[in-house]
Amino acid sequence: MSILRKQTPGNVGGEKQWGWLTLFASSTTLICCALPILLVTVGLGAVSAAMFANVPFLGTLAENKFWLFIGSGLILSVSAWSVYRPGRTCPTDPKLAAQCTTADKWNKRVLIFSASMWAIGFIAAYLSVPMLNLYDKIFPG
Repeated sequence: MSILRKQTPGNVGGEKQWGWLTLFASSTTLICCALPILLVTVGLGAVSAAMFANVPFLGTLAENKFWLFIGSGLILSVSAWSVYRPGRTCPTDPKLAAQCTTADKWNKRVLIFSASMWAIGFIAAYLSVPMLNLYDKIFPG
């Protein structure tokens, strides 16, 4: 029988703030890098140009994408450690245990969704052009 750590009702789902922070951080990588590439790819380059002209912070995000990806990757790493760290337990009270289990499931879902968004942004920002160049070398003309 394991000894379970006692948690207060306010502490159940304590990693909630990490979920929203990772979601925000990974969505900025999509907005700065993946969305403009997608718009240009489907022939909506004018829309992408209008977005960058009318929303000034997009240019700043795109100029600093290296630091954006480093920062959001670190936030995702800390969040993943927080969600999957060893020794995490839920309270022994059945009601709090159910809340803890539900919060844990949602934290994992938000983390996986955020990591997927980060990976899509990373591929669009750093790997799409080299992959297209490689494709052109393999299948010329």
